[in-house]
Amino acid sequence: MAATMTGAPLILYNSLTRSLEPFRAIDPANVRVYSCGPTVYNYVHIGNLRAYVFTDTLSRVLTWKGYPLTHVINITDVGHLTSDADAGDDKMEAAARASARSIWDIAAHYTAAFKQNIADLNIRTPTHFPLATDHIEGMIAFAGKIAPEHCYELESGLYFDVTTVPDYGRLARVADDEREGRIDPVAGKRHPQDFAIWRKSPPGENRQMEWDSPWGRGAPGWHLECSVMSQHFLGASFDVHTGGIDHREIHHPNEIAQNQAHCACADTGATIWMHNNFLVERSGKMSKSSGSFTTLTTLVDLGVHPLAYRLMCLSAHYRSELEFSGENLAAASTRLKRLVMTAQALRARNDGTETGDATRYLEALDAAVSDDLNTPRALPVLDEMLADKKLSPATRLKALAAFDDVLGLKLSELTREDLRVRPAEAGIAPEEIEVRLAERREARAAKDFARSDAIRDDLTALGVEVMDGDPLGWDWKLAL
Repeated sequence: MAATMTGAPLILYNSLTRSLEPFRAIDPANVRVYSCGPTVYNYVHIGNLRAYVFTDTLSRVLTWKGYPLTHVINITDVGHLTSDADAGDDKMEAAARASARSIWDIAAHYTAAFKQNIADLNIRTPTHFPLATDHIEGMIAFAGKIAPEHCYELESGLYFDVTTVPDYGRLARVADDEREGRIDPVAGKRHPQDFAIWRKSPPGENRQMEWDSPWGRGAPGWHLECSVMSQHFLGASFDVHTGGIDHREIHHPNEIAQNQAHCACADTGATIWMHNNFLVERSGKMSKSSGSFTTLTTLVDLGVHPLAYRLMCLSAHYRSELEFSGENLAAASTRLKRLVMTAQALRARNDGTETGDATRYLEALDAAVSDDLNTPRALPVLDEMLADKKLSPATRLKALAAFDDVLGLKLSELTREDLRVRPAEAGIAPEEIEVRLAERREARAAKDFARSDAIRDDLTALGVEVMDGDPLGWDWKLAL
């Protein structure tokens, strides 16, 4: 039940211009989107995953608006240093040394884990999921084309001179002296913002990932891969480039500089650059490099369904900071539970007869998400539609399928049983819970309320919440 391109005009926020702009596809028959993917040296934390809920929302909205879509999410398995600029070691090489494992095994393991995360979050599989290491030849060719006019060679590698392209750093919108403090110096660089295109392997260093190039044996710079792979799959000019807001300061300005050098023009590559804001804890934003972070598996081990996290993300606008807390996640879990119970009840009552008109709800959904992916505005529309008793169950379920297409919450198929995720350290098995609840029902029938309360208290101590009046009867308590 997709909308058409004749619905509400799609308005998106362009980080490049810092303004809301009407979306105008370069080719309405093939909208092209590139999203910066993870560096697979560790598990992706939930702060990273917010970026993919955001870009999946964009993908779903474009499809809802009637656009055929080509979407690329890359996998960085080489080139990303421990600093987003040009300092430190390659994150993949460092992880391999720390674990005494093959770098290829590490990349494969964490890539598989990331793909499982996005499946669990009901994030649609992109059209292309390329590995950086599969495009080394293209990176060398790209670098060879821009090197004569835009690069210079040092002992440590090939560097891009940012003064050779127009308006470098326009995306970041910060003064040069402010940026200089964020970039660690490399001996011989002409300007602090210059960045590595190709990094030579230091003499005597044994690297697992290195290739021959005109500038010596080594590995590509992190920024190079996205320019090369976006051009390979989407062409030199495409519609939208997405990433986290931290990419707006260094990584994406460097991509733009490479793109301009390659085309010998002012074209930035993407027409619209979009960035999601941070997921923050009270202690600060999450970071894999800090070694202390929360993964989706962590949440599942605590008894949280992954789609509760997705719903929490959708409850805030992608450009706003989102606080992660046990309270916020518990609220999202409760909201998801209520939505699922409502949809399940509608399915039980559905006789196939459609009465009433849900058009206004679909138009309100379209208007909300067409307004820069305003999912917080769309969610109350969903609540209102599900509660509208003037619409038959069949009519509401048909409309719900459209909301599922856009929001990706799988409400048309989830059951309360699906949300009953057993915590990894639960001290009681589900079968034992059922036995204790049967004992409690017997106690209540016999008006032995002291025994009934004692059973409830015992279950609560084990992380089980007893919900009188709920047909399912119990749920795991959220403890973060």
